[in-house]
Amino acid sequence: TLRKPISQSSMADWASKNLNMHTQGIFRRRISISNMLSWNGGSIKKPMLITSNRTIKKEACEMFKLVQSYMGDRQTRMDRNHVALVTVTKCWSMQGLRDELYIQLIRQTTDNTCYRSLAWGWELMAISLAFFSPSPKFQSYLEGYIYRHLDSDENIAQRIKELVDLKNKKNSKSRKKRKQNTEDEGLPISTYAKYCYRKLQKVAVTGGKKGLRKPTVEEITHARNAIVTPSLFGSSLEEIMLRQQDMYPGNKLPWVQTQLSQQVLALGGEQTEGIFRIPGDIDEVNVLKLQVDQWRIPSGLSDPNVPASLLKLWYRELEEPVIPQQFYKECISNYENPDAAVAVVQLLPELNRLVLCYLIHFLQIFAQPSNVGRTKMDVNNLAMVMAPNCLRCQSDDPRIIFENTRKEMSFLRMLIVHLDTSFIKGLV
Repeated sequence: TLRKPISQSSMADWASKNLNMHTQGIFRRRISISNMLSWNGGSIKKPMLITSNRTIKKEACEMFKLVQSYMGDRQTRMDRNHVALVTVTKCWSMQGLRDELYIQLIRQTTDNTCYRSLAWGWELMAISLAFFSPSPKFQSYLEGYIYRHLDSDENIAQRIKELVDLKNKKNSKSRKKRKQNTEDEGLPISTYAKYCYRKLQKVAVTGGKKGLRKPTVEEITHARNAIVTPSLFGSSLEEIMLRQQDMYPGNKLPWVQTQLSQQVLALGGEQTEGIFRIPGDIDEVNVLKLQVDQWRIPSGLSDPNVPASLLKLWYRELEEPVIPQQFYKECISNYENPDAAVAVVQLLPELNRLVLCYLIHFLQIFAQPSNVGRTKMDVNNLAMVMAPNCLRCQSDDPRIIFENTRKEMSFLRMLIVHLDTSFIKGLV
């Protein structure tokens, strides 16, 4: 569900307080907010947002040139992948540049008369959201901007036509030039906006790319492809099953779930101390995530904590949890009743039921006394680390969250101990 974002008047108010107002001409006249937030073909002499950091001031002006280069508004010798990589890496490494990039992209995608440039600007925004979120202060502004473009394709086409006609009246350009400006290239802007809106909600919670390794060209390409091809991570179970239809038409379960689970066992995870509690190396997890999203499981894996961490991430990042939100109250109401807990599972949609039963069957392997002696992860520990990946409390009240966390753990413990999952053996 889309939250109603802040109003345009609130956005204007935010801009008036946070924009670093630029000047022009020999009399240094201040540029209006609307001009500050409209496409600019030239360079900028200072950042768009107010800052006292000298490094940010310098980098912001250079970054504006990179944004123009990616959008095709400035010539460069670098290919667009490399331009995106340099831009994203700057912001990923330097938190103070992130809001600056997003406001620059807002500017360059406003009143832009070239559709191709406009589409590439939105594409760069989508790529950036795969790596880092805006600051909490700026998030509502960016959210409001994206929201206004969710169903704006006709308005955008009309606006481009109006701006081009106005430009042509001022200085008569050739018909060839006019055609080039209005020519559609790229996806509809609403497609980018819908993707960016969903991505913004997620990245605001997850915080973007973690680890020490800088972004790579492969990750940039993957982020771009995700705009039209849903990732195996962060999508709904239905989308994931739809995506694997061509490659694994007979599978009843998500390929990513079964493959990562089998990898944990193949690497001796059920005999590894602290499995699911001790995280795998975050950079190795990122690399594996990229490969799994391309339907590849590398043969060189040695640490079971890496696929175990990625498996937990997959469950946690599902657009809707394995146990859908409408069953949440029933789960925490029956956290002490084995029969009622098992009955809730039977009520789930078929796909969710199968995915949950596969997970419980997998955890039951680790709960066997012979394995617990080695892993030090008994049924209580397994329930504690896995419950947050299956159930999501919607409350913001810390007391309710704390109380429900205990109930979520207890509910999952009931399933590990009492749910009959023998039917799942051999199911893929």
